[in-house]
Amino acid sequence: MLNQPAARAIYHGVLLARNYFRCTGSNLAGIQPPALEEDWGRWLFEAPFVLLSHGTEPDPVLNYGNRMALDLWEMDWAQFTAMPSRLTAETPEREERARLLESVSRQGCSSNYSGVRFARSGRRFRIVNASVWNVLDADGSPCGQAAFFEKWEWL
Repeated sequence: MLNQPAARAIYHGVLLARNYFRCTGSNLAGIQPPALEEDWGRWLFEAPFVLLSHGTEPDPVLNYGNRMALDLWEMDWAQFTAMPSRLTAETPEREERARLLESVSRQGCSSNYSGVRFARSGRRFRIVNASVWNVLDADGSPCGQAAFFEKWEWL
């Protein structure tokens, strides 16, 4: 039996993947998901790519990061999901990031985004060819935005 936070994380990962498919017509990383939702959510958390999202607060806070995201940003779940998502980017990059997210809000999704981010230690990396999309809940109401990428370069 899963504890409540783990069950929510599994459900949220599946929600992100379903919304990615809704926006792009493709599965994350082109991989067919497992049949069982619980297996799918666990697989997404352990997947060999980065998957993360934030909510709809005025200063959106990260609400999901799979293991690869947590490792890349050098944080545990509690640290990661308490951080405003704008703080994933250095100050000079935040304006470009804000423009991207505004564009995604209007268009639904965007692909081939690249930008510099930094880990908790201050180590910088460039994400390469990220996809960003709006996330809708089961009722079709906006509940945030998500990003997926398979490649990054340490700077």
